[in-house]
Amino acid sequence: MNKDAKALESGPLESLFSGNATAKILDFLITFQDWDYSESDIANNAGVSVRTVQREISKLARYRLVTLTRTVGKAKMYKLEKSRKTGFFLEKLALALAGTQIEKMLPKDVKSMKKQLSMIKV
Repeated sequence: MNKDAKALESGPLESLFSGNATAKILDFLITFQDWDYSESDIANNAGVSVRTVQREISKLARYRLVTLTRTVGKAKMYKLEKSRKTGFFLEKLALALAGTQIEKMLPKDVKSMKKQLSMIKV
């Protein structure tokens, strides 16, 4: 991945919260939740500074939205905390927002077909 490029162009939380750094961090951790990441990995992929990640990650940990998974050398590794209600519902919110964004981009004929399919009882 390009060192200067974000992993996401604009995630659903970032779109809702107008480019907020915390939203960028959460968008990255929600989208790429299968692994844990160092503060510098999060910064590079979310498009924010390492200092911003260091400041925001402690707040997110206090709210139990992220968890410290392990330490590798001096690097602290973090991951979305889905085992708690806050992290679980945050992920659901982000996915619902993403779905709304996708629906807005769909052509009208696809939306009409989707509506017709939802009326069919199986």
